[in-house]
Amino acid sequence: MAQNQGYDDFSMDELLQLNKRNISPENIKKFEGYMAEIFSAFGMDINTPSTVDTPRRFIEALYESTNGYDGDPKLIKAFPKECRGEPDCRLSQVIEGPIFFHSLCEHHVFPFYGEAYIGYVGNEKILGISKLTRLVRLYTKRFAVQERIGYQIADTLEAILAPHGVAVFLRAKHMCVEMRGVREISPATRTTVFRGVYANDPSLRAEFLNVCGLNKQAM
Repeated sequence: MAQNQGYDDFSMDELLQLNKRNISPENIKKFEGYMAEIFSAFGMDINTPSTVDTPRRFIEALYESTNGYDGDPKLIKAFPKECRGEPDCRLSQVIEGPIFFHSLCEHHVFPFYGEAYIGYVGNEKILGISKLTRLVRLYTKRFAVQERIGYQIADTLEAILAPHGVAVFLRAKHMCVEMRGVREISPATRTTVFRGVYANDPSLRAEFLNVCGLNKQAM
């Protein structure tokens, strides 16, 4: 998001960074040919019964795995909050997780996968619980970077709900670390985003991180 621009300056499609795709069957067939050429050059015999359809299957799987760019029409639906002005309203968290996800690293197009936890303290509105899972899938089913996914989720929740606070925790294993480069079977990568009351209240953060299981495992 550009500096000095607020959420009201963007349409919802712009906020969600949608790139709705329209790829013709002719283009899909062309892409299959490219993949057949690449797989052959890298050593695969693509003329066996088990591999003759591999280029097509690869393109179909890649397209499906990145359908977060197309958006989710069922995502944007909020409801009036349930906390009716009681003194603890700013302490009443909604926490959902673990929400399991798979994504493709935009640096090497290798998978990374793990779980997300989302917390927020509602102001005037709350979001249906299933929408939090939809929100995670919207941003993870793209070519992505783990850190950015957390910011995207937080930005979207702030735009939809204008909550008192938002917290996002992601834990993921990255195959680009395990299969190439240092080839290390590494501990999971953990990233966090804290906004509003979560940024200012250590006890609220601690409660959220406790639900995420960080009291049971080393950071």
